[in-house]
Parts: sequence; structure tokens; C-alpha cells
Amino acid sequence: MNSIAEINRLLENLIRLGTVAAVQHLPPRVQVQTGGIKTTWLPWLALRAGADQEWDPPTVGEQVLLFSPSGQLANGVAVTGIYSDVIPANGDRPGLHRRTYSDGAVIEYDSQAHHLSAVLPDGGTTQLISRGGITILGDITITGSVTVSKDVIASGISLVTHLHGEVMKGQGLTGVPAK
Repeated sequence: MNSIAEINRLLENLIRLGTVAAVQHLPPRVQVQTGGIKTTWLPWLALRAGADQEWDPPTVGEQVLLFSPSGQLANGVAVTGIYSDVIPANGDRPGLHRRTYSDGAVIEYDSQAHHLSAVLPDGGTTQLISRGGITILGDITITGSVTVSKDVIASGISLVTHLHGEVMKGQGLTGVPAK
């Protein structure tokens, strides 16, 4: 039979606060520092790990909640995402969903202002592949060059194949594009 001290230890180990001491990516595991104890390699909780999956590994120093079935730390699972004094929240109001990345990139949606923003650090690039097409409703402002591999159509007029009316040979200017 378990002694009172052993039962107390098991109860204390059921749920503990800790911080990520080390991260291993394959297989996905963390070591957690909790009190004076450093755990063995433990899985962390992902938002999705089935047919749909999400990969977002924890970082060293991130505060976690450690759930250990039967009070055995070696069987624990780390639940990430607890703000701390060392790593405070990156937002401060309702209606804001913000993701801040370690390189400074920020993607956020403000449901009160109805505004979506994605800001990448200098030198960052964006790739969007949508083989079925992309539809944008609203005005667009572009600063910089636009490169198009096929054609641009504006109000039904092709940039590549349009013709001009009122064409004169010599130094004269053409009229507006004909449809």
C-alpha cells in the first residue's frame, strides 16, 4: 500500500506549472522544468493532430501546464500557451486575434475595426497559389512593380491585344483603346 507521502507526491504531480526547458522536433517532444524537477521528453498538446493538423512547436522558456496521469511525470503531457512575466501577452483588447512570430511578422484580424493585416519583416516574401483563381472586390493600391505572365483586362480591354482608334502615322498620338 502507498504511504501518505507517496500519495501526496502523486497528487502534487497530477497538474503542475512549468516552463519548457528543451524542444525536440522529431518526434515532437519537450522537456519541462517544474520546481526542481526536469522531466523526460514529453509530448505537447497540439490544436489538431488528426486528418487536419497544426504544427506550432513550443519555445524554450514558454510556460506550460503539465498534466500527468496517475501523478507519474514520465507520462505527462505539456499544454502550452500560458502567458507569463517573461513572455507577456501580445494583445490587450477584445476583438483582436493576433499572431506574432519570432522574426517580427504579425498577422492579425480586428473584428471591431473589421481589418485584416499581415506585416512581414524586411525581406519577407508572400506566395499565394490558388489554381481555381482569386477574386478581389474593392479598390487596390499597389506600390511597386506588377509582373503579369499573360494579360491584364481592364473594363473589357486587353492590355496585350487591344487596338487604338484614330491612329496617325508619324508623331501623332493615338486615341483611346477600342474595345
